[in-house]
Amino acid sequence: MNICLPDAAELPLLRAIERAAGAPFRALGMAAIADDEPPSPAELTRYREAGQLLAAYGEAGRDGAPERPVGYLVWEPVDNCLHIEQVSVHPDHARRGIGRALIDRAEKDRPQAAALTLTTFAEVPWNAPYYERLGFRVLAEDELTPGLRDIRAAEARRGLDRWPRVCMRRPATPRRQPEATGTTGPTGPTGRTTGDTAGTTMGK
Repeated sequence: MNICLPDAAELPLLRAIERAAGAPFRALGMAAIADDEPPSPAELTRYREAGQLLAAYGEAGRDGAPERPVGYLVWEPVDNCLHIEQVSVHPDHARRGIGRALIDRAEKDRPQAAALTLTTFAEVPWNAPYYERLGFRVLAEDELTPGLRDIRAAEARRGLDRWPRVCMRRPATPRRQPEATGTTGPTGPTGRTTGDTAGTTMGK
């Protein structure tokens, strides 16, 4: 799976992914979430220019068509943590580990982050329960950092609290040091293995 910063011309494709990934909310009586607009082109451009946007690409078509994005993630720094603002995977590519791979890659690319955080719907099967399987845990109210409190307040103003929402956190994975080879010197982070997961959208 190829995960990288998408080209500017691909940003409309990311918005289409989010619309498709949001459609299942309608069956849960959450039409307002299904109909919510994806991040605007200007917002995605800002994330891209800051290096806070990743896209996952499917295999090239048999007809020679190039790879197309099938999922994406945007993040921002919040209180020394990597805060996942949005991660969405197209339903046609669900349950292939794409959401997990995007999250793990974002963590690998920002090794200085103390942890990963996100906010999500508590009772949507592909939201909080999914992230718990990826190692996130729900934070109690007194554990919220100032930045997370600001995010939750902004979500409440947008009406997202019509359904229960939670903040979640996953500690950063300790970076393993390579085995000694008789010399010393600087070391860097290692890669991580990803497994199969369901495709996901966190909600807006």
